[in-house]
Amino acid sequence: MESTALPWRNLVLMAGVLALLAAGGGFYWYWTRGPDEARAALPSARPAVPVNVAIAARGNAPIHVTGLGSVQASFTIAIHAQVDGIMQRVLFTEGQHVKAGDVLAKIDPRLFEAALAQAKAKRAQDAATLGAAEKDLARSRTLMIRNAGPEQLVDQQQARVDQLKASIEGDEAAIETAQTQLDFTAIKAPSDGRVGVRLVDPGNLVHAADTRPIASLVLTQPAAVLFTLPMQVLDDLRDAMARGPVEVAAYDQNDRRLLSTGKLLLIDNAVDQATATIRLKAMFDNADDRLWPGEFVNARVLMETRENVIVIPTAAVQRGASGLFVWVVNADGIAEPRPIEAGPPSGDVTVIDAGLAEGERVVTEGQYKLQVNARVSIVAPAASAAASSASGASGASK
Repeated sequence: MESTALPWRNLVLMAGVLALLAAGGGFYWYWTRGPDEARAALPSARPAVPVNVAIAARGNAPIHVTGLGSVQASFTIAIHAQVDGIMQRVLFTEGQHVKAGDVLAKIDPRLFEAALAQAKAKRAQDAATLGAAEKDLARSRTLMIRNAGPEQLVDQQQARVDQLKASIEGDEAAIETAQTQLDFTAIKAPSDGRVGVRLVDPGNLVHAADTRPIASLVLTQPAAVLFTLPMQVLDDLRDAMARGPVEVAAYDQNDRRLLSTGKLLLIDNAVDQATATIRLKAMFDNADDRLWPGEFVNARVLMETRENVIVIPTAAVQRGASGLFVWVVNADGIAEPRPIEAGPPSGDVTVIDAGLAEGERVVTEGQYKLQVNARVSIVAPAASAAASSASGASGASK
């Protein structure tokens, strides 16, 4: 039985091998000599990846650091009454610009006028008494010279005269005090500035000890911006100040609209160890009142301007496991990753210290679809990164 089954198994195996060879030969013939339509139906090569590119270019790159800060007026003054009384009139309009010395409000002056008149009357009385005492002193001296009067009487008359002179000095001080109190009934602006909301209406009794002011006065020309920066930039800031005035541009909270341009005034004398930051103060002319007290702004400090450096759009810079890199498109339209050494960012562009040459094309959009040696198709004409750097610098200098 075993000898009869073995030849049949061999025949089946040989038939299977022949069938496979025939199928392989047919596929080869079909592939090499079959119709083009059949070959076109097979999978084609990987399609090109659409990307946007920019050209690495040389240019001048302003280097900025930005910190969040708030606007402060040069002066903020709470307007208070300096004497007690009924407020008769308010002579300012809320939001009005006033000059130093302008009368803002008036307090009923009658009691203070009466006090001044009383002090003047007391001085006149003491002056008249002094005149009589001086005459008595002169007569006493004449009698003493003639040995007709005691010396003690002269001493008494002299003491009386000195006492009256001291009283008159006191009267003059009382007159000056009463006059000052009367002057305080006219509440005047101590400085130029803008008046805020009125907090006390006419007819109310005001006191010198009131904690609530009548109004507030702020001087916004010039204006200051207090802001913070990381302590790591402290040495660079000091070097920048040593080279000359440091420009500071104030932008709105969205960091888009330029509000004003000024100069860095000072660096605080200590680092805040709790936040590892340093406070700075910049001054702005603020002639157009674009900076408003209490407003939050982004203070952009111009640390330096690097000249003739290679810059690319910041969007082209990628971070990988080995560090920073960019996708470079070669002359054949093939993208390849290139490690770089990047300097500080400058607006929308980044300074490249090493890894790129001038004129090379870098991918700015579509990187997430790329693989090594992937073929790309450029969607838009390549833009120069130097143009972006120049536009950013001009926007910061407006």
